[in-house]
Amino acid sequence: MVGALASGGKVLAAGNGGSAAEAMHLAEELSGRYHRDRRALPGFALCADGTALTCIGNDYGFDRLFSRQVEAFCSAGDVLALFTTSGNSANLARAAEAARAKGAKVIGFTGKGGGPLAPLCDVLLDVPGAAAPHVQECHEILLHALLERVDAAFAD
Repeated sequence: MVGALASGGKVLAAGNGGSAAEAMHLAEELSGRYHRDRRALPGFALCADGTALTCIGNDYGFDRLFSRQVEAFCSAGDVLALFTTSGNSANLARAAEAARAKGAKVIGFTGKGGGPLAPLCDVLLDVPGAAAPHVQECHEILLHALLERVDAAFAD
């Protein structure tokens, strides 16, 4: 993530339900700030635009909610961060495939082994455990650790 941002790339993020909130958390911490002052960094949550989600869902189906946006906004050298407690969401797997086709890296924040999403990730941060709330709690710890590294790399 630091390498992509340092090279002028961006971070896109997605998830469903509570995992969408985690994706939005990542995006806002990049464009705003996490803990230390630093320049604004390009972070985008693909799950945050209700009009895009309803348009794409209506016209292309739920499985293409995120891949369609990846096709539009993702470039080689970018990072796509995907949050899921199981790794079983077809719309996230399709987004990962679209990102890899664009030459972007995929980070999977998963649980329960990562499911079908696992082999599509360049970096897999899998939390073993069956309880979705506990997987999400661990994702927040991992996310904050990554954001600490981003802050350190881009500190004013």
